[in-house]
Amino acid sequence: MGLEFKLTDRELPVSPVFIHFLAQVLSGQPFDREIWPEQRSEALSPNAVNLNRTADAAAIVMGSALGREKLPRAYTLLFALLTGDLKPLHELQSRFHFVAFVGIPRTGGSYLTAELYRALGMVPEHVPNGLAHDSFPEAAPFQLQPGVNSWVVSLKTMAEYLTMVEIFFGDRKPHDGKIVVPKKLTKGIYAGAFFNRVLGEGTEYVVTVRHPAASCVSTYEKSGGLPADGRFIVRSNIEEWCRRDLQHTGGNPEELKRMDYFDVYLQYWERYHLSLAMSGLSASRDLQVVAFNKVALQSSAQSFHDRYSSGLQASEFHVSEKARRLHPEWVERAQPAIDRVAAAWRCVGIPFPAEEISRGW
Repeated sequence: MGLEFKLTDRELPVSPVFIHFLAQVLSGQPFDREIWPEQRSEALSPNAVNLNRTADAAAIVMGSALGREKLPRAYTLLFALLTGDLKPLHELQSRFHFVAFVGIPRTGGSYLTAELYRALGMVPEHVPNGLAHDSFPEAAPFQLQPGVNSWVVSLKTMAEYLTMVEIFFGDRKPHDGKIVVPKKLTKGIYAGAFFNRVLGEGTEYVVTVRHPAASCVSTYEKSGGLPADGRFIVRSNIEEWCRRDLQHTGGNPEELKRMDYFDVYLQYWERYHLSLAMSGLSASRDLQVVAFNKVALQSSAQSFHDRYSSGLQASEFHVSEKARRLHPEWVERAQPAIDRVAAAWRCVGIPFPAEEISRGW
């Protein structure tokens, strides 16, 4: 028909995470000050990008020949994703082996991600946050508002993430013919089939599961403590995800504020794990489930060290029993949701570790 469409970086702007990454690469400074959550700490993680420096970072990138080369690479991959051009994806999949850690927050995913980096001879704190942690690429319940289409945002940030992988991991030693790329992928459940298809059928998924009562306690402690009136409130990213996900499925924001904190969290926990089963991740040929307990998590971590012959022992994993002491009544209230999730997982062939999470805490 001869129609021509034109999109520029005004409509599809570069992500701050990507532009800061490129600027630091071009500066020659190592990524040696990345913040990795301390496993026993309930403090909020200060990993947000400093948006005030984004303009300076963009100037550095556009003033460099290498920067002007890598920016178009991300847009080339975005165009491939938009149009279904699989050749660039197949090239990436034949070069990199992704290991993705999927689980609701506060279930041991950061610990396992860090241990895999250690097993590969890398210092976790020297890996850029956008590559290691779960903030990037973006995935969330669908949102359409002025200037934002969340599906397009997912495509664009995935293209940027893959470009970052090429730059940062490209010279790493291959294992069994491919370079191993660890990734904490909390948001993978919102677009399971997308991640499965783009990262490749050979992607290895490690799913961490924790009892909802225990993960709720960990969540409210990380967010400033259980509110004095016991009602739900948004103070942290995790609480915002609770609000967002429940509102996405019809919840009224004003009603959520009047609800019991655990009731809101339990609904979020159930929806997260149902999405994990039904969004396409279950189609993976390599998916293992790790229950939240010291033995299971340390055993999984040690398997990475053994596989890659690091000569190291897995770091100790610390488990708190606060939930069982503080809220024993939550255990009974959680059981119907656990049963529904377990049934959904059985439908798609994923074993749900109900007994293990009841013991592990």
